[in-house]
Amino acid sequence: MTKRQTKQDLVAGLDVGSGRITCLIGAPDASTGTVRVLGGASVVCRGVKGGVVINILEAAAAATRAVEEAEAAVGATVSQVWLGVRGSHLQSFNNRGAFNIARTDREITAADVDSVVGSAKAIPLSSDREILHVVPQGFSLDRQRGVPHPVGMEASLLEVDVHIVTASSAHLNNIMKTVGQAGFQVVEPVYGLLAAGELLVTPEEKELGSVLIDLGGQSLSIGVYCEGAIKYSKEIPIGSDFITRDLAVGLKTSIATADRIKIEHGIAHPSLLNGDADVDCHGIDGRTPLRIKTSTMMGIILPRVEEIFSVVAEDLQNSSYADVIAPGGAILTGGGSLMRGTIEAAHQILGVPVRHGVPHPDMVHTEEEKWLSPVYSTALGLLLYGAQPRWGAAEGRFLKRQKPLWLRKISAVLQELF
Repeated sequence: MTKRQTKQDLVAGLDVGSGRITCLIGAPDASTGTVRVLGGASVVCRGVKGGVVINILEAAAAATRAVEEAEAAVGATVSQVWLGVRGSHLQSFNNRGAFNIARTDREITAADVDSVVGSAKAIPLSSDREILHVVPQGFSLDRQRGVPHPVGMEASLLEVDVHIVTASSAHLNNIMKTVGQAGFQVVEPVYGLLAAGELLVTPEEKELGSVLIDLGGQSLSIGVYCEGAIKYSKEIPIGSDFITRDLAVGLKTSIATADRIKIEHGIAHPSLLNGDADVDCHGIDGRTPLRIKTSTMMGIILPRVEEIFSVVAEDLQNSSYADVIAPGGAILTGGGSLMRGTIEAAHQILGVPVRHGVPHPDMVHTEEEKWLSPVYSTALGLLLYGAQPRWGAAEGRFLKRQKPLWLRKISAVLQELF
């Protein structure tokens, strides 16, 4: 840290993924809304499956290790983290709100924007669910659509279209308890897909129409953008760990060995099969030598990869957004997107241009290129999210954040007491 940089100047993103927990620590620049990555760490976690805590003790131990290793790399400590969440317990939908401007001047204020967003999120929810995000998609003034920033303009009727993300209260509480037990305070839980989208999807891709696909180990996140905002998001319980298990069964080797050879030698599309090299490894007992043909591996990998992207294509078709993404195409991120041939397989099945998600150099600065890998895209997005605390409807940004869960609970207790 520099002499002027204090502990309070740092921001930490903690991504609870599909079997791994990743922590990045950075220094935000409030004047530019950018962040410099100072260091981080990523650890395997058996206490989390598909973004859901299944063993709070193991998950807490992994979270502690991830943050402490990141702190050691940076040479500073943090007490708060921006928590990235994912998993099939997250659900989303679109809604619309309206608010009448009764004042004689009819000039729209930030409070009016908050009121119209509040009307859009006033929806009935079951007792086991809560709103995680309300994302304004666009405003209308006296029925005129397409207004991105209404503050300061005049109208009698202010309307807003929003994208609402809800979470299971129980699963969210378990993740929050995990981080608390690890010794850290959650500033706010954030849907990892939205954080990654702000980092990886360009303004032009958001305007023309595109889809962000975050391929994790045990879950897959889809986010469709159009007309400058997110229109659709979905969590699907399928991921690259399915490929690893297929390899382990098909090759009669261990999960660890299957994962290693998948990363080092795996091919997901026949166009990249250059010859038929041999890959040496060991059987499931860790001792019996095996020699496997690359074509044999591809024969196991290819059907599962085709299934994964066919599920994505079917979901987009059912959502009626399949045609929307054609201009901007698909952006792939997540550790599962790194296997050779994944881009080609996605292009063949989705029928649109496909690229890897790469952070814009003007948004994130780092001296270690590894942090720009798709493996860390969600954690990077959390850093950027934490570096821009003024996000919200009133400021014309995309994410309308809710009060942190711990703050909402304290507020409820105080209301009961007083």
